[in-house]
Amino acid sequence: MSDQRNTNADIVHKARFISGHAMKIPTLRVLQQNGKIYRNAELPDIDQELALKIYDTFLFIRALDERMLASQRQGRISFYMTETGEEANDIGSAAALHPDDIILAQYREQGALAFRGFTVDEFMNQIFSNEKDLGKGRQMPIHYGCDRLNYYTISSPLGTQIPQATGVGYALKAQGKKNCAICYFGEGAASEGDFHAALNMAALLKSPVIFYCRNNGYAISTPAHEQYAGDGIAARGVGYGMKTIRVDGNDILAVLLATQQARKLAVEDHEPVLIEAMTYRLGAHSTSDDPSGYRSRKEEDLWRKKDPVARMRHWLEAKGWWDEEKEKSTLEKYRADVMAAMKKAEKVPAPPLEDLINDVYETPPWHLREQLDALKGHIRQYPDEYKKTAWRLNDE
Repeated sequence: MSDQRNTNADIVHKARFISGHAMKIPTLRVLQQNGKIYRNAELPDIDQELALKIYDTFLFIRALDERMLASQRQGRISFYMTETGEEANDIGSAAALHPDDIILAQYREQGALAFRGFTVDEFMNQIFSNEKDLGKGRQMPIHYGCDRLNYYTISSPLGTQIPQATGVGYALKAQGKKNCAICYFGEGAASEGDFHAALNMAALLKSPVIFYCRNNGYAISTPAHEQYAGDGIAARGVGYGMKTIRVDGNDILAVLLATQQARKLAVEDHEPVLIEAMTYRLGAHSTSDDPSGYRSRKEEDLWRKKDPVARMRHWLEAKGWWDEEKEKSTLEKYRADVMAAMKKAEKVPAPPLEDLINDVYETPPWHLREQLDALKGHIRQYPDEYKKTAWRLNDE
């Protein structure tokens, strides 16, 4: 077996320790907050049609998040997570991909799903876990999945999608497909062992995967400076021998440019790529979280001035592609669409209880059928306790 160690390294004769603090990975930025392009900046491949589709998705997600947050506070849904302030990351990177590329999301990438064509009714059906939900009501709200859009179902355990993405990319390469996988996760998930195993395997196997880290400064309430001592997450990609880039995650043009070039590396050269996007979560981690306990209003206000949606709007207006009237009418339309879809989804019946064990095995085994019968008996014994259950018995 050949020795894969670096035998061409410089030889020294005195002890010299290397510190990562001596090397700082730069951040790619193309678009200023006022909508002007930096001088000599490299631009992504983008035309008016793509730009407007991206911005249209921005406004839809803002309307969706706004309405669903209010609905959770009203007790109409149990749980929700907004992506306010981070929209440029999943929407901008999804815009750089081919529809046949596979998306493995964490749980704050509803924008990528919307960009690919997930309808407002499909969003509502999943959130309300009704019988039209593609997941058959078996997941918490926002745990989306859609086979036709090549968007793998979200899983709550942190970081599980990262090694899965390595395997998906390797399968695409083995099948000879000219596609890649993209895997989203936060800097908190990058502290999981799954992250390290996945990157090492991907680099070694040349798996065509784009690992997209949204570094929004907090793993729920834990600030980044308490998570790692090195130069962020990007430095780890370099350590694993992987092509790596850091971008301003609030700059839609920087995100699009980096992901377009990352996809080319992944598909043409079978090179895994790590993108670290520096951004900020303007909302709470979830509806179960109160960010006032771990960050200041001053800090939030500072990042509101870096809003990625406003930044792109300034750029569009400067090019004559957008104006105040379009902004107002589009937002009003999406708010009305979300409200109408929500009212409709609330009235759709819950899934039958049998759906709990369907689609796990080709034929449900005896022990699952036995457990289902026991559950039905329990519900019939205590009907008043289950009047508001999301599931229904077939005989009701």
